[in-house]
Amino acid sequence: MRTVRLAHEVSGEPGAPPLVLLHALGETAADWSEVTADLSRHWRVYALDLRGHGRSDWPGDYSLEAMRDDVLRFLDMLGLDRVNVIGHSMGGVVAYLLAARYPERVGRLVLEDVPAPFPREPVAPARPGGPLSFDWAVVPAVKGQLDTPDPAWWEGLREITAPTLAVAGGPRSPVPQDGIEQLAEQIPDCRVVIIPAGHLVHAERPAEFVRAVLGFLRPD
Repeated sequence: MRTVRLAHEVSGEPGAPPLVLLHALGETAADWSEVTADLSRHWRVYALDLRGHGRSDWPGDYSLEAMRDDVLRFLDMLGLDRVNVIGHSMGGVVAYLLAARYPERVGRLVLEDVPAPFPREPVAPARPGGPLSFDWAVVPAVKGQLDTPDPAWWEGLREITAPTLAVAGGPRSPVPQDGIEQLAEQIPDCRVVIIPAGHLVHAERPAEFVRAVLGFLRPD
């Protein structure tokens, strides 16, 4: 299998516990800029560009499972045995696939406005004009998987051992909120918090997002 190089941004003290941030479709590590300063006070933060995005490789071969395996190789290369993970939207799917397949590698998990793996009506995406910070080929590949998800994804949620926080964006979000509730019920140890900011919770209401994340990742 071809090795894919993942660009990433690092912040926080080298000795702090590791926290990995996984962005949404079409975004990059820079999407977390509103919250990384606060998070890096407590963790060594690794914000990744997933394959086909930003400064990472654009190999033309895209799937959510491939992204999951890229993240695992990233952890192995850096010697990060067990990490906390925050994933937004597509990045949240990658995060729960990682936590389900490799439960020993994820300590705590935050899923920000992540769609449940239920079939949905396909909608053909329209490519925006001008240069993009990601490979457009990622979009049909990922959307195709999200439209017709592998049934094993749903079953795999039961294998997640990490305590999990599902952050729902409320009625302004295009992500079905009842699906987030059902996803949370499928994960053995999962709670839901609603921050009614729409889909971009960490960008629209960074202070509330950080407060919720701090309360969950640092329960003491």
